[in-house]
Amino acid sequence: MGYSVSGLNLKERFRLSRFVSGEKAVDAPVVLNHRRIFILPTQRGLGFVLLITVLLLIAFVYNNNLAYLLGFLLASIFFVTILHSYKALAGLVVQTCRTKAVFAGEAAGFEIRIDNPADVERRQLQLTLQDAQSLAMAPHSTAHVTLYSITQTRGWHRAGTVTLSSTYPLGLFRAWSPIRFELKALVYPKPAPLETAFPKTSSAQTQQGFSRKGADDFYGLQEYQSGDSIKHIHWKAFAKGLGVFSKQYGGEQSLEEVWLDYEHAPGHNIEQRLSQLCRWVVDAEQAGIRYGFALPGLKLPPDNGLAHYRKCLEALALF
Repeated sequence: MGYSVSGLNLKERFRLSRFVSGEKAVDAPVVLNHRRIFILPTQRGLGFVLLITVLLLIAFVYNNNLAYLLGFLLASIFFVTILHSYKALAGLVVQTCRTKAVFAGEAAGFEIRIDNPADVERRQLQLTLQDAQSLAMAPHSTAHVTLYSITQTRGWHRAGTVTLSSTYPLGLFRAWSPIRFELKALVYPKPAPLETAFPKTSSAQTQQGFSRKGADDFYGLQEYQSGDSIKHIHWKAFAKGLGVFSKQYGGEQSLEEVWLDYEHAPGHNIEQRLSQLCRWVVDAEQAGIRYGFALPGLKLPPDNGLAHYRKCLEALALF
C-alpha cells in the first residue's frame, strides 16, 4: 500500500489553498503528518490567552508572585496543549472506499476509511464534507464513515475536500487536515415524474406499456384526444401544468420487448429527453420487460437484468 508522502517546495507549502482545500487530489491513502496538519486557537483558546495576559498584567502592576505563578502555569498548559492537539491527528491513515451511483437530486455517499495504527485512543474526531460526523477511535482500530454530498446534474460528481479535525484535549486549539481524493460518483439523470407509455415499435405493432394481468390494467399515458373518457384523465399531471393526458388501459396485452430510443423520447431539450428515457428504463426493468436501448452513436440489443440496466443508465449519465 503506497502512502502519499511526496515533498513540497517552499512556494507550495505556504500556498493559502493548502489550509482550506488541501493539496492536489490523490488516489493513495494519506498519512496525517506535520505537513498536512494545521493548528489554530479556537474562540475558547483566544479567551484563555486573554486570561493569561490579564493575570500577567496584574502580577506586573502589583508585583504579586502568586499571580505570576498562576499566569505562567496557565501559559505552560496553553503551549503543551498544542502538542496534544497535533497528536490527536498525527499518524492517522485516511483512504477512500467504494461509492454508489445515484440519480440526480439524491445524495451521493462517499465511504471513507480511517486507520489508527498507534497505541493511543483518538477522541473528539470530526469528519466533514457537506455535513460533519463525529467519532472516536480505540488504539489499533479502523473506522468507516460515509459522507454525503447532494448532487444536482447528471455525470460525474466529485466529492471535493474531506476535512478531518479535532479539538482534543481542552478545546483550546482546533487541529485540522483538509484532504482531497480522486473521489467521484456517477450521477444518472433524474427520472421524469410523469408516467408516459413506452414508444410504439414495429415489433409490438401496438401501444407499448406495462404488462399486467387483468382486463383493466394500466399500461401508460397518451395525450388527451377528443372522445376519451373524462374518468381516464390524469388529473395530477393537469394540476401540475404538464398538459392533458389520458390513462390507457388494456386487457391481456402481452409486452415481451420494447425499444427505448432517444429519437422517440418526448421533451423540449436534451435533458428532458434523457430524463424520459431514464424513466422508461426504470419502468421497463421493474416490469421485467426486455428492452432495447438507443442513443445517438450507441445501440444496445434488447435485454434486461442488472447489468443491462446499469449499462443503459451509465450511457444516459455520460451522454
